[in-house]
Amino acid sequence: MSFGFLGIQFGWGLQLANMSAVYEKLGARPDEVPLLWLAAPVTGLLVQPIIGALSDRTWGPLGRRRPYFLTGAILASIALFFMPTSTSLWMAATLLWILDASINISMEPFRAFVADKLDLSQRTAGFVMQSFFIGVGASLANALPLILSWMGVTGATASGIPLSVKYSFQIGACVFLLAVLWTVFTTTEHPPEDLAAFEHEKRSRGGVGALFGEIGSAVREMPATMKQLAVVQFFTWLGLFCMWMFFVPTVARHVFGATDPKSELYTRGVEWGGLAFAFYSVTCFAVAFALPVLARATSRKLTHALALLCGAAGLLSVWAIHDKYLLLLTMVGVGIAWASILSMPFAILSTAIPSERMGVYMGVFNFFIVIPEILASLAFGPLIRSVFGADNPNASLYMVMAGGVCMVIAAAAVLLVHDAGDAVDAAGLMDADEHEALGIQGSVQPVPSSGRMD
Repeated sequence: MSFGFLGIQFGWGLQLANMSAVYEKLGARPDEVPLLWLAAPVTGLLVQPIIGALSDRTWGPLGRRRPYFLTGAILASIALFFMPTSTSLWMAATLLWILDASINISMEPFRAFVADKLDLSQRTAGFVMQSFFIGVGASLANALPLILSWMGVTGATASGIPLSVKYSFQIGACVFLLAVLWTVFTTTEHPPEDLAAFEHEKRSRGGVGALFGEIGSAVREMPATMKQLAVVQFFTWLGLFCMWMFFVPTVARHVFGATDPKSELYTRGVEWGGLAFAFYSVTCFAVAFALPVLARATSRKLTHALALLCGAAGLLSVWAIHDKYLLLLTMVGVGIAWASILSMPFAILSTAIPSERMGVYMGVFNFFIVIPEILASLAFGPLIRSVFGADNPNASLYMVMAGGVCMVIAAAAVLLVHDAGDAVDAAGLMDADEHEALGIQGSVQPVPSSGRMD
């Protein structure tokens, strides 16, 4: 059920570890890089709630969510394949827009897919299983350029993009498509109990205007728990974007001492930065299955707060590290945080929203991921120029440390979240009266008896 996330994260991992360096290879200055990352948040802001609302009202031969997995995977694989052949900044930026829109089409329904098929007592484990496959996919993607380099792949394209990066993207295109195809063709979805009524309701909802009206209604009727989680997500993902945008250039400049983005030393720093990212991804899937145990022993809120503090410690410690091997340890803390970020907020959220609007609310929840990224893309460039100086070689290091501060704030905020799911007994579901007593909006229906973790 979650195997497709391995492919999706393979695509994300290649992008996150390499795009800043690709942009610099194509001539971008450090203060220009954040704006060039704008594609991901804007496409996520637009695509995910729309796809979520559409998938809520979809039923066909491939079910409700799987048609979107497949469409996004095909388009994303094409964009991944051609990305490293870019000959200019505008070409790379355009392909990034296509890639991010396509990844969002594939990714958004996966969150709702897990919630569709699992009852409340299984959802923490279900989202942690996604974390596991995300960790595996990202580990492979982040390490692949360095592995290819160790295997003797050298040289660069005419635009200066290392061949190890080019071949990694093209391998990633195949992995993305094949992994999603596995989930599409080895899972099933449960049809609506009354298909005729479902089709009638879908027709009565109207067209595009009604679709956007449904998204607006979901925003206005947002449960209190979701609003509280919004603050946590905002600072969490602001911290993550600081890391993704600036960690790899920090490795090349701060640890390897490279000053010229086109130098061989800078390329080695970029490859090592990708390997460091692989360490946080390896940690992610190594600790993923410990999180439900800790959550049951304490609470999901406390588990998430502790994990975020581990991530903050990892990012803040980069300032004191100049040894490339010691640098890898910083990513252990980030990996613990990442495993929790990919599971705990979604597990908490899934107990606070009505099952019949799972797709649209999972899409709206993405707002609190992409809005901080849009802020980062628009504000980080002017911030660097005004505070650190456009040509300050330490600017990327300072931004990574700012990410650590953001995670500390997120850890404090999560302790204030009301998690109704803490009342779910390990043996099964709450009944309707318990849901009402806890103030959970909408009904949370158990899946049919055939529903299980695939």
